[in-house]
Amino acid sequence: MAKISKGGNTPVPTAELRAVLTWRAAGAPDVDASALLLNAAGKVRSEADFVFYNQPSDAAGAVRHEGKQPAADGTVTDTIRVNLAALPPDVERVVIGASADGGAFGQVPGLALHVLSAQGGPIAEFDIDEASTETAFLFGEFYLRGGVWKFRAVGQGYASGLTGLATDFGIEVAAEDVGSAPSAAPVPVPVPAPPTAPPPPPPAAPAISLKKQRLVDMEKRLADEGHPQLLNLTKQAAVSLEKRGLGEHTARVALCLDISYSMQSLFKRGTVQALAERVLSLGLRFDDNAAVDVFLFGSKGHTVGPLGLGQYAGWADRVRQNPGLEGSTDYAGAMRLVREHYFGSSGRRRQPLANDLPVYVMFITDGQTTSRKETREQMMHSSFEPIFWQFMGLGRPGSFSFLEELDDLTGRYVDNADFFSVQDPTRVPDEQLYELMTNEYPGWLARARAQGLLI
Repeated sequence: MAKISKGGNTPVPTAELRAVLTWRAAGAPDVDASALLLNAAGKVRSEADFVFYNQPSDAAGAVRHEGKQPAADGTVTDTIRVNLAALPPDVERVVIGASADGGAFGQVPGLALHVLSAQGGPIAEFDIDEASTETAFLFGEFYLRGGVWKFRAVGQGYASGLTGLATDFGIEVAAEDVGSAPSAAPVPVPVPAPPTAPPPPPPAAPAISLKKQRLVDMEKRLADEGHPQLLNLTKQAAVSLEKRGLGEHTARVALCLDISYSMQSLFKRGTVQALAERVLSLGLRFDDNAAVDVFLFGSKGHTVGPLGLGQYAGWADRVRQNPGLEGSTDYAGAMRLVREHYFGSSGRRRQPLANDLPVYVMFITDGQTTSRKETREQMMHSSFEPIFWQFMGLGRPGSFSFLEELDDLTGRYVDNADFFSVQDPTRVPDEQLYELMTNEYPGWLARARAQGLLI
């Protein structure tokens, strides 16, 4: 069995799996395992997607709570059985969690999650040694990536118990759902019919949110000012964002772009300009200032400033002239500038930094970096900040091993990155490209809120 640490992942070789939570029972609070089935937006589709002791199976029977078993050596197991092949097609993640009754997880000795095949063959083991005052814990998740199911060790605690864990993924948990017995049904008492009342007035039109009004105003501005391409792109982005529950989401958006010499043909062919317009369109949906902040990196990093409606036409050609293309590729230099811009420092961080707005960074490159050690350090320290790095590799699949490493980097406070590669993004349908650009972002938002990065 492979031992993995927080943030680590491993492919699962079979569809039928058992997630077995183990602990030593002596003097420990009672522990109850649970599972949630999540869609692309990182939310349950209904309350039937919450599997625990009071609801031991989802509607399809793909995820089952099998219950606790004591062992002679004083350990206890609580098992969730998962059949990935039987999951509905709109379920992309199954998270495995638990609640502690009568104490906190810091009082539970020998706590670990074992991932086994249905026959008991070992696949992964995740030891929990960082728990303290949490009364609920998200141990790990099975997630679909590129048609392949994997398991990731999460290790995220909640001080608000099972209710906090469940509501973070879209479920409202009533008191009777978490252990208290439902009260007996009252005996109905006949009452006289009320006098006939006048018909109620027609319902008022639903109020429109400030964010929604800004989006409406933005689309009107794009139409009035003659930006049909951007208007079409923002509408394409909206389709993908609505699917993920991000239709009225607000975030700061940054474009972090490689300007090394190897990017020259991509600039000349218009690929970079097309990508900039797509990132700007995402920014028009997310960022209320109708612009994205631009950072460039070659031999060093450059802070360029905002890219908005008044700057985007011919933007890539201007970048190719000034500052021009450079001789090497330094990821870390750009990452430092991004962190300094939004959080005032690119230095070491060991405690979470909270903010009310997340930062979404679209990081685009066609090659490997010359600053691997420094880039890893930036990823580690930025995991304590409300910033998400979406890496895009431009080139052949399998050419970006270091970006894949960053995506799965262990030891981070929160998993704060995703990676995908495309050989020619101009041949990828816009809706599909936006799906790739936001694939793991909703899950990060949930983790960041639970870990105190977003308030």
